[in-house]
Amino acid sequence: MKKIEAIIKPFKLDDVRQALSDIGIQGMTITEVKGYGRQKGHKEIYRGAEYLVDFMPKIKLEIVVPTELAEKVINTVRNAANTGKIGDGKIFVMSLEQIIRVRTGERDKDAI
Repeated sequence: MKKIEAIIKPFKLDDVRQALSDIGIQGMTITEVKGYGRQKGHKEIYRGAEYLVDFMPKIKLEIVVPTELAEKVINTVRNAANTGKIGDGKIFVMSLEQIIRVRTGERDKDAI
């Protein structure tokens, strides 16, 4: 089992969700987050004063899939979230030891 976490630009969420739905991914968790990487924020002007926005708004997707689907999900997220500009995001892939559904006690693939 793999857990895929992707940090993407907020306006790409619908594209990514639809692309994942098209390949049969039924569930994911989405969190609004803020952060920075190489993008390092940007300057904005408000009422004539310039200020630095350090943390950029992003969306974090968390998707759990069987190992055999992980590469397909990674490629789908990457293609759907890509704008070709700095700040497109990152994808992190982690192995999961165990998954347990709280309601039924089902484990691993049956719990997804």
